Amino acid sequence: MAREIGVFKRPDSRFYWINVTLRNGKRVRQSAGTESREEAEAYLAKLTLDAYREAHFGIKFERSWQEAVVRYLAVKVSLRSFKDVQRICRLLDPYLGRLTLKQIDGDVIWSVIQGESKKGNKPATINRYLALIRSLLRMARDEWQWIDAFPKIRLLAGEVERDRWLNRTEAQTLIAVCPPYLAALVRYALATGCRAREITGLEWNRVDLTRHTAWLNQTKNGTPRGVPLNQDAVDVLVEQIGKHPSYCFTNNGKPIGWELTSSAWHSALKRAGIEDFRFHDLRHTWASWHRQAGTSCDELKDLGGWKSRQMVDRYAKYATENLAVAARRIEATRDPNVLQLSRFCHAPK
Repeated sequence: MAREIGVFKRPDSRFYWINVTLRNGKRVRQSAGTESREEAEAYLAKLTLDAYREAHFGIKFERSWQEAVVRYLAVKVSLRSFKDVQRICRLLDPYLGRLTLKQIDGDVIWSVIQGESKKGNKPATINRYLALIRSLLRMARDEWQWIDAFPKIRLLAGEVERDRWLNRTEAQTLIAVCPPYLAALVRYALATGCRAREITGLEWNRVDLTRHTAWLNQTKNGTPRGVPLNQDAVDVLVEQIGKHPSYCFTNNGKPIGWELTSSAWHSALKRAGIEDFRFHDLRHTWASWHRQAGTSCDELKDLGGWKSRQMVDRYAKYATENLAVAARRIEATRDPNVLQLSRFCHAPK
């Protein structure tokens, strides 16, 4: 049976549907969202006029937020954080779901901020929503050419940066109370700065112990990278040889396919007397130790696989060796070579 063209009714829907190919070459097959044939035909006329303007005068066809979300999710589907992207898109739908991209202005962005603030969300959470809106609109402008401009979206101030890391003694205490499989994961994370999934997914065919190198094909930002292995990391891997033919890190002979923040992790933290600490904070610990040891921010960026220097600058505060000389200039035990200047004031006689 041939498909109907134009405005028609489907037996499985109470709404009228539209099936046409517009002047700009775009195929439209969708519900008109109305039970009135006149309204459906009016909507089709608007689509036809918009397509004509785009084809002949370069006036861009108005795209909806929901249409953009579908394409944005298709682009982002390979990200490991894809479920979070989906979740944020769903949470934004009450604010943006009925709008076209051109209708999203500063007032709309403010409504998102106000609405989420009233729910009690912190600036860090709201900033995740704003960052996604900005990312989608930038892609719609620069890559898809759906819009010519979008409002400037500033992230909220007041986001508290997490600053949680362990000193050497705390780290050794934690390792001592972990089960053997978990202790190996912690030691490797502290030696390499790798993320949890990068560790549990590491396979032997991507490790060269002779060259002290591992290659990661599953990273947070989707870019494969090499990881130089120091002796601490090599020692951990050597201990795992023979436990599994494919995966480097296992538990009871099986690959670790669950989240590392399990009951064993929380029990180990409790026994070690460590509070408010996540497995990902081991990466922060590794980066902090590096900066304290004199590793430059540029070196740390490459070691940790960060794409931007901005992500690494947060650790700059842990390195003070460049200020050590300046700090010693006013030591009490030092004989400073300072000119004794008279004060430009006169005490009362």
